[in-house]
Amino acid sequence: MSPNQLPGSGRAPAHTPGHWLLAQLGKKVLRPGGKETTTWLLDHADIAGKNVVEFAPGLGVTAQDILSRLPKSYIGIDRDADAAAHAATRLAGRGEVRVGHADATGLPDDSCDIVVGEAMLSMHTDKLKRDILREAARILTPGGILVSHELLLTPNTLAEEYKTHIRHDLARAIHVNARPLTVHEWSTLAADAGLTMRDHYQTDMALLEPRRLIADEGLGVVTIAKNLVTKPAARSQVLAMRAAFRRHREHLGAIGAIYVK
Repeated sequence: MSPNQLPGSGRAPAHTPGHWLLAQLGKKVLRPGGKETTTWLLDHADIAGKNVVEFAPGLGVTAQDILSRLPKSYIGIDRDADAAAHAATRLAGRGEVRVGHADATGLPDDSCDIVVGEAMLSMHTDKLKRDILREAARILTPGGILVSHELLLTPNTLAEEYKTHIRHDLARAIHVNARPLTVHEWSTLAADAGLTMRDHYQTDMALLEPRRLIADEGLGVVTIAKNLVTKPAARSQVLAMRAAFRRHREHLGAIGAIYVK
């Protein structure tokens, strides 16, 4: 799939959801904690021989990582038909990606061992977060795990008014109503859905910082840089996103968490 076929490609950069704008510019890793967090999660998930479901696989980068660990089966669920088609091209016939919703997958009860979700719960209201977590719990076998990689607010005692300020600022910058939570809030929300946080990993939100770009993209940073130079409207929007992330770096990070049913 070419950049012009990605979701959001028909919109002006100033109105394109930030993750899809970055994808159009050539960025492959669109997770807030970068490859380091995804790798930590998958290393702790014991994927080999397991039935895996991934919510919102996006570009399919994590799907490839999952498949490299030899699961018994892989199913991706994405509400965007274009994204689902793009992710499916990365599976090489070793799984499938269905168009559907993470809060109502249509999968049977107790039908998978591992659910993977990255950078998708943060983009929903607390009610929809809870619905998605309950759906994950429903399709997981007893003792199964949810592997989750999301935006994080710190510390747990952060004032409510400042949380609201961060969320509004992020929404203006990335054109998605991001609603990150603290570690305590993520754990409590999951517990309400029947999931217990077993372990978690925290890092900074450095998605657009040079060191993270190089670590995540390798030589792909050359393509991204070239596109930023030749596409001033997109460059302006990316700089606005990075400025928002930097304004809140003291209280904005990423969390990789493992929850057990």
